[in-house]
Amino acid sequence: MPFTEGQLPLYEVKANLFKGLAHPFRIRILELLAEAPERSVADLQSQTGLEASHLSQHLSVLRRHRLVESERRASHVYYRLADPKVADLLASARVLLVSVLQADDALLRDAHSLPAIGPRP
Repeated sequence: MPFTEGQLPLYEVKANLFKGLAHPFRIRILELLAEAPERSVADLQSQTGLEASHLSQHLSVLRRHRLVESERRASHVYYRLADPKVADLLASARVLLVSVLQADDALLRDAHSLPAIGPRP
């Protein structure tokens, strides 16, 4: 079923949202921001171990996709989640991840229980 004219831009926005989430460090940054009302760039750098330039790039992507907001106070910049639903999304993703990993573990156990294959002549 093709997109209607009005639907395509909405799917593009949704795809871009997931692009904003598509890096392990960005997920970690969002998790850190979900734990506290806000965090300074210095705190995020300390928690992630990223170089300042790399952290800045990841924060820029998160801002561009409207997942975080920033505020400058004097010489410090503070970040927070743009919407509490971002934390809900992260929590849902973690539940799904655990479910997927459990399913893989069950398949792995099943594979190990298969009968041995004898050597070929």
